[in-house]
Amino acid sequence: MPIPPHNRRTSRAAVAALGAAGLIALVTVPAAFADAAASELVVGGIEPIHGLKPGDTFDLPVTVANKGTGTAEKVWVSYSVTRGLDFVDVPSNCRVQHIETYDEMTENWAATCAFDQAVEPGVVYTPEKPLRVKVLDRAYIDRLRVRVEDGGAPMDDENGDPSVAGTAPAVKLVEQPAGGEGSAERVKVSVTSVNTADYQVTGAALRGRVGDTVTMKVKFANAGPAWLLEEEVERGVQIMITPPAGTSVIKRDYYCHAERGTYRCPAHFGMNMAEDVQTAYTFKLKIDKRVAGAKGSIALTTEPRPFDHNKANDKADITLDVTGGGSTGSTGGSTNGSGGSSGGSTTGSTTGSTGGSTSGSGGSSGGSSTTGGEGATTTGGNLAETGSSTLPVMGAAAVALVTGAGTLLIVRRRRASA
Repeated sequence: MPIPPHNRRTSRAAVAALGAAGLIALVTVPAAFADAAASELVVGGIEPIHGLKPGDTFDLPVTVANKGTGTAEKVWVSYSVTRGLDFVDVPSNCRVQHIETYDEMTENWAATCAFDQAVEPGVVYTPEKPLRVKVLDRAYIDRLRVRVEDGGAPMDDENGDPSVAGTAPAVKLVEQPAGGEGSAERVKVSVTSVNTADYQVTGAALRGRVGDTVTMKVKFANAGPAWLLEEEVERGVQIMITPPAGTSVIKRDYYCHAERGTYRCPAHFGMNMAEDVQTAYTFKLKIDKRVAGAKGSIALTTEPRPFDHNKANDKADITLDVTGGGSTGSTGGSTNGSGGSSGGSTTGSTTGSTGGSTSGSGGSSGGSSTTGGEGATTTGGNLAETGSSTLPVMGAAAVALVTGAGTLLIVRRRRASA
C-alpha cells in the first residue's frame, strides 16, 4: 500500500501557529501582572546626628510612605544601631535582638516593630511615639540603619541572641501631612559623639644567655573609653616592632611582615576596635651576641588620630638582658670567651701561657675571640674548623724538643695555620 506524501507546508503552518500562540501567552501573562496593584514602601525622616555626648538620648522621627498603587496590609519597621548606642523604652509591638560581631558585620542592636494596619498609597505615616536611643559611654562614631517592608515578618539574625519583646506600651502608625516621605526602602546614617580613645602599646623585658631562643610578646590596646568603628574613622594605623640588636628573628608573628629591619603589624584584625581590647604579637628571637645597651621598640605609626590625645604611650621599649658569658657585639668578633653566630654559639675560655698553649677555646667560624685571662688571643676560630687539631701540633713539638728546635717548629706551624 503506497504511503501518502507528507505535507510539509501544512506542518510548518501548524508549528508557526502554535509558536505564535505561545508567544502571545508569554506576552500577555506579564501584562496581567503589571496591571495588578502593588505597594512600594519607603522610609524618611532620618538624618545624620552629630555632637552627642555619652549619656544623651535622642528620638528617631521615622516616616513611612507608600509610593505604590496597592495597599500594604501590614508593615514592619526595623532599626539597627552599632555598639555605642542602645534602645530604651521599647514598645511591646517591637522585638529587640543583640547580635555579636561576625563575618563583615559589627556588633549591633536590632529592633523590629510590627504595625498591623493598612498603609494606603500616597499617604505618609509616622509612629505615634518615636523610638528612643541612648548614647553609651563607649560611643564615638556609630551607625544607624532603618528599613521598612511588608509581606512576611522579618526573621531574627541566626548569629544573635533570641529577640525579646519591649515592655513599653505598644504604638501605632498615624497619618501626617504630606511631605517628608523618603525615597528608599532602607537608610543608613552616621551618629557621632564627643569622646576619646587611647591607643597604646606595651613593650617587653627579655632575658637569656647567648645562644638561647626567647619569646618576645608585645601588645597593642585601645584603652577606651570609646570604641572605634574603623570603616568610619581613619584606617591605616599600624604597629612597628623592632627587635633588640644582637638578636635574630627565628619565628615572626603570623600577621607581621619584615620591612627594613623592623616588622609591620596590623593594629586589629576586624573592622572595629572595641574599648579595652588587646592584641598581642609573639616572636621567637635567637640571642646571637651581647650588645651593650641593646634595646628594641614597639610603636604606632603616625597617622592622624584626633580621638587619641595621649601620645606618651604610643611607643615602648623592648629591652634585652644577656646573662652569663656572651659577646659584647664588637665589630669582627666577640669577647669574654664566647663566640656568637645566628646559627648557635659555644662558651668556653682561652688561657695564655708561656709557650702559647691553648685550652677550651670556642667561637664562630671566621671570627675571633678575646679573653679576659692572661691576654692570649686566638685568630681564625677553632682549630678543628681549619682542618687542623692540637694533636699534630703536640706531636711535632715533642719531636722538635728532642732535636733542639722546638720553638721554631711551633711558630712555623702557627703561621701555616693562619
